[in-house]
Amino acid sequence: MNEFETPERAALRDSCRRFVQREITGNLAQWERDGMVPRELHKSAAAAGLLAVGYPEWAGGQGGDLVDGTVVTEAFIEAGASSGLMAALFTHGIAVPHLIAAGGAGKSSTAGRAGKSSTAGRAGKSSTAGGRDLVERFVRPALAGELIGALAVTEPDGGSDVAALRTTARREGDHFVVNGAKTFITSGVRADFVITAVRTGGPGHEGISLLVVERGTPGFEVGRTLDKMGWLCSDTAELWFTGARVPAGNLVGPENGGFAQLMRQFVGERLGLATHAHSVALRALELTVEFTRKRETFGRPLISRQVVQHRLVQMRQRVELARTYTRDAVLRHAAGEQPVAQACLAKNAAVAACDWVVDQAVQLHGGAGYLRESEVERHYRDARILGIGGGATEVLTDLAAKVLGYRP
Repeated sequence: MNEFETPERAALRDSCRRFVQREITGNLAQWERDGMVPRELHKSAAAAGLLAVGYPEWAGGQGGDLVDGTVVTEAFIEAGASSGLMAALFTHGIAVPHLIAAGGAGKSSTAGRAGKSSTAGRAGKSSTAGGRDLVERFVRPALAGELIGALAVTEPDGGSDVAALRTTARREGDHFVVNGAKTFITSGVRADFVITAVRTGGPGHEGISLLVVERGTPGFEVGRTLDKMGWLCSDTAELWFTGARVPAGNLVGPENGGFAQLMRQFVGERLGLATHAHSVALRALELTVEFTRKRETFGRPLISRQVVQHRLVQMRQRVELARTYTRDAVLRHAAGEQPVAQACLAKNAAVAACDWVVDQAVQLHGGAGYLRESEVERHYRDARILGIGGGATEVLTDLAAKVLGYRP
């Protein structure tokens, strides 16, 4: 049986499509002009039982695993949502996993939609009373659509080199005093809490910790809102920390253990972005097939031209190969593996496929594809970030070479 097409997951796909058609497609253009999605959309998605799919029930989730989360992403984009919309609405996907891992090792929940057992501590083995408190304070409200979370790692003078981050957190009694800056932070403008990577120890990866910094903390502010090429409805911010006093109880997992926590979650994040990529490519292909059937040139449908037919087949081939490889990596991750190299390859392959397919989609749409009102134009802009965020293509290629042993 295709794990992605079980009766339960087919029903989940239908629920997602109906939600997108009811709540998103008619509003997406306005949200892009606004530069963000409304907070009410998070509550609506939670009420529909879609925001918390793939998260353990003990933490306020709907149950399920990464396969279920992948189904949600595929279904949303295939129904007309955008990659930018997914980044904004499901921003908790890169914020709460660290909290769940730190607070729930050893717990388990029945994965309702998948019909499987899902261990809450997949991503880590640290479980403390403080971690459970963070789950109650931040994870449950986020999965209920009541709070918006973000993850802040990247800094103005550094990107993929996480071990070199400079934002410091100095312990003073029952607080950490945070100083530094973060940039390119997805949902940073709207976020009620930010999982922030800070330096609590010495240089290198061993001195990094994760802290939950809450909106309204004195000394913490949104420095500026960043304008972007794509993902227009996904707000992005630069964050500033100037003597921000954060309670020591907001430490996520062990002090100086943040680097390992980040690395464990990167596999899931990269597979999520690979899913964005192949889903966007498939949506762009389907829109192009529809357009070429309706568009007539010189008295014939555009799709009647052999060169167009061959181009569509090439687009389909790249989509199918990327989706198949990514789904295989998702299944391995859901089974408890950490397929680091495969996640890198899946993301790079899916991004390359997406880049080419959306380019061809705009080309086959002609002048119509260049208009802002065209959906393929949005996908063309949105796709460009996928090879940068979550680990640039070059960085992931280098990481894959290391993991696969392709070095002297």
